[in-house]
Amino acid sequence: MSKEYLIPKDWSGKLSRLSLATKSKLRGQHKGSHRSQRFGASLDFSDFREYTPGDDVRQIDWNVYARTDKYFIKRFLDEQEMRVHILLDSSKSMGDPLKWNFARQLAASLGILVLQRDDRLSFAAVTNDKNLPFRRKGATYRKAFTQVITDLKEPTMADSFAKNAVSFLPKDSTVLFLITDCLEDLETLKSLIQKLPRFAGDIRILQVVTNEELVPSYSGDIQLEDVETSQRLNISMSSRVLETYEQEHQLHQRGLENICSKFGVRLLQVNADEGISHVIFHQLLRANWVQ
Repeated sequence: MSKEYLIPKDWSGKLSRLSLATKSKLRGQHKGSHRSQRFGASLDFSDFREYTPGDDVRQIDWNVYARTDKYFIKRFLDEQEMRVHILLDSSKSMGDPLKWNFARQLAASLGILVLQRDDRLSFAAVTNDKNLPFRRKGATYRKAFTQVITDLKEPTMADSFAKNAVSFLPKDSTVLFLITDCLEDLETLKSLIQKLPRFAGDIRILQVVTNEELVPSYSGDIQLEDVETSQRLNISMSSRVLETYEQEHQLHQRGLENICSKFGVRLLQVNADEGISHVIFHQLLRANWVQ
């Protein structure tokens, strides 16, 4: 997919049927499209309550008074905005073209979901440059946000995503998304994950993988290079080497899942080879991340 068409032209229309699902307490007093447990002044009627001194007389229902000779006021469901922050890993391990394109599609799709519901979106890519984050509210900014994601440069950061992520996080989010491949040692990931609950009540990690990472297709004598450290390793690929790789990969995954579970962070592995449509309309729906 070319850079100009990071997401299909009709993608916003398809996403309009969905919204983010969260049980986290909504932040702020600004109006959005999410109902809170409080009563306020939205257009969604809840019930009647008998008038007591101090109530707003404008809420008195005079039709009910005419029938009952008693004063009742209307109550409406209050609505508060959801504040969502999306953090994108821009370290070199995300530089595989398939993975990077998919990660950007994922960030763009989540952002559109937030903005189209009149909620507040902030976005940042963890890079060596401390660029100002994107912060906007409302459906009119969907195109602008998509362009921000489209214009992101190829990942070149050699530093650790997990070690640098905290400085890119706001402290007032309802939902926090981290889009990353989690290709770091477990202790470094744990150090980040245990800090995340101070930034949001609902934390979700979208772990981006590819088929090549899950089941490498290499064979024979090859030279592997760590894209972040440039360290090279000569190796003869054999069934035994591949088995060892699979065992280490599963061990890393189980460790990551345990860390996330311990600190109340939701983890979902998504495969770039399966495409953005499958992930949004199947995986995220099944996981109840969207509704």
